[in-house]
Amino acid sequence: MSTPGPDISILRRTELFAALSDAALKDVLQNGRTRRLPKGTAAFRQGDPGATCHSLIHGRVKIAQTRPDGGQLVLRYIGPGEMFGTVAAMMGQPFPADAVAVVDSVEIYWSVETMRELMRRHPDIAIHATSAVGERVRDLQGRLGEMSAARVEQRIARALVRLVRQAGRRTEDGVEIDFPITRQELAEMTGTTLHTVSRTLSAWEDEGLVESHRRRILVRRPHGLVAIAEDLPAPGKD
Repeated sequence: MSTPGPDISILRRTELFAALSDAALKDVLQNGRTRRLPKGTAAFRQGDPGATCHSLIHGRVKIAQTRPDGGQLVLRYIGPGEMFGTVAAMMGQPFPADAVAVVDSVEIYWSVETMRELMRRHPDIAIHATSAVGERVRDLQGRLGEMSAARVEQRIARALVRLVRQAGRRTEDGVEIDFPITRQELAEMTGTTLHTVSRTLSAWEDEGLVESHRRRILVRRPHGLVAIAEDLPAPGKD
């Protein structure tokens, strides 16, 4: 189902188009297609031809890869203003993972041919795309290092800290991750098991660090979680 296109002020907040003039932003909008992604809808599936470049306008999208053994690895959660699927599309490769809306979302997308033409007309898009790819590579390298070296409690804490920074919503009781996430998905993000995540979160709940219920996670003491993530001395209750 289509939906009216976004205003250029919304598009200006995206990582690829922030430096563009109003005229260039209008050009980008006119050449893209906007669509709603109801919760559970896939923007694309692993193995689909990489023929489109996507930017999220509203909501949250999970990027998850199915392993050869049938298990899943959650690679990233995409928030408003972030691009996804672009690297595979520009390289002419199949999409390496599923992109599924975890809440009702809205995206704008372009064919790869259109995006290449936009980059030729507006070189700042290509410059920002290169920077965005570099950030993703650094993030992936950091996560791979965590998988091989960090203790499992550190990996879980670091994943939660990333989610808080990306999607935290301050409440009276702490900082809530503003989209539904299950313990299984947290296990898939950190390369561990559901049992280990459940045991760890239960221990942290007893310590007053977090609360988790009904697909929601609330971090009650962010500084304490950061201390675990970075292997620092535990601070006083904040």
